[in-house]
Amino acid sequence: MFTGIVEELGEVVGVEELADSARLTLRGPLVTSDAVHGASIAVNGVCLTVVDVADGVFSADVMRETLVRSSLGALAAGDVVNLERPVALQARLGGHIVQGHVDGTAEIVSRTPGDRWEVVRVAVPAELGRYVVEKGSVALDGVSLTVSAVGDGWLEVSLIPATLEATTLGRKPPGAPVNLEVDVLAKYVESLLGARAGQPGGAA
Repeated sequence: MFTGIVEELGEVVGVEELADSARLTLRGPLVTSDAVHGASIAVNGVCLTVVDVADGVFSADVMRETLVRSSLGALAAGDVVNLERPVALQARLGGHIVQGHVDGTAEIVSRTPGDRWEVVRVAVPAELGRYVVEKGSVALDGVSLTVSAVGDGWLEVSLIPATLEATTLGRKPPGAPVNLEVDVLAKYVESLLGARAGQPGGAA
């Protein structure tokens, strides 16, 4: 489990295309400082398992389902990515509960600069829009953010200078894809209410 607080900007060192998967090799001195084989590291919000690690570089296998559902399939050597290690039990939950299980990709529609921040509008896939509410939480490329506005097929987030500087969201232009993970609590509530509605005496 992650919190959506990016620890460092990493770099894609290499991408090996396999039959129905890919192996990513990435540089991240901070997140690999205590990483071992089998550890988890979130890459642009996608939880990956470390298979090799040495000298600040780690490799992870990405199955086709993940390549199709997320933007990791478009990564190339030299690309910059957000990196985060799982939250430790004794740590503060600085963002929100982020599983690293991306629901799909969204597209940056526009960027509106403010005095020291930017309002970024993102197009949301229709099937995920029902999980997004104003002032709720969402993860974009693994960054925990508060939804500042929501409309038909879109959401907006307001990015402070720290987020613009420390994550990939500060450099992605309109048209660029971002990995989207909605709040898992919303999905659980929907599932529970749906199950209840299907039981005798349940809510309609």
